[in-house]
Amino acid sequence: MGNHIDAFILYLHNMKKTSDNTELSYKRDLYKVQVYMEDRGISGVEKITKEDLSGYVKNLEEQKFAAATISRNIASIKAFYHYLYKEGIVSEDISEDLKAPKIEKKIPEILTMDEVIRLLNQPKGDSPKEIRDKAMLELLYATGIRVSELITLKVSDVNLQMGYIVCRDSNKERMIPFGREAKTALLKYMDKIRDVMIGNSDSEILFSNCSGQPMSRQGFFFLIKYYAKKADIQSDITPHTLRHSFAAHLVENGADLRSVQEMLGHSDISTTQIYANLNHNHIREVYAKAHPRG
Repeated sequence: MGNHIDAFILYLHNMKKTSDNTELSYKRDLYKVQVYMEDRGISGVEKITKEDLSGYVKNLEEQKFAAATISRNIASIKAFYHYLYKEGIVSEDISEDLKAPKIEKKIPEILTMDEVIRLLNQPKGDSPKEIRDKAMLELLYATGIRVSELITLKVSDVNLQMGYIVCRDSNKERMIPFGREAKTALLKYMDKIRDVMIGNSDSEILFSNCSGQPMSRQGFFFLIKYYAKKADIQSDITPHTLRHSFAAHLVENGADLRSVQEMLGHSDISTTQIYANLNHNHIREVYAKAHPRG
């Protein structure tokens, strides 16, 4: 089964131009299916039955995985079996009858402008680490990029003069502007600190950890948690909270959804629509509280 999974990922990469994150997600999901089947003595995609796939989904439910996780796993299985059937590797698409659980759409956690300012003002010292942290936080909120994009940025992806960064994923790329606060923080970091922290003049990586190696997702996760605590922010903040806040604040201040979609890199505008809905909910709450006949 493993060879077929690898071939499927290659097909996605070459033919569908999927992102690295999407491919990693498919691979992780499908290899879990492989392990489940092999533990039950089933090897080879042609030997897997509809009942086996249903059993796998039931096993996920019994392990109390979230509905969103189960839905993603089912989507991975369906895409894989559609590929196998199309390529003539299996004679039937046995995933057709798999039903994804209903997912309750969660309203994303966003910060108020006051909380954002308090968070961004936390790295206030002149140590190399604080100057780097300030640049990372400012850039994350200024652009709304994913943490995976932030930690893989290269120096050549940053145009300080024009005030934008370039995010690349497979064959896609998008240009995202940033404002003066982010520019000031980046300039200070890139001019005075980056080379000292990285130590290797040949390295193209923009942000590194204190050992000069590329920053990890987990490393940045702990970093933002640390500054959120210092800023006395009570909500359970993650790096994605700044991405949500970036989008919600843009929409709240009149940005059109198409532009926000492009900056966020959403393939489907319905994903971006949630920020408009969030804004409408906020307006309704204000009306209910403030209107004399609300």
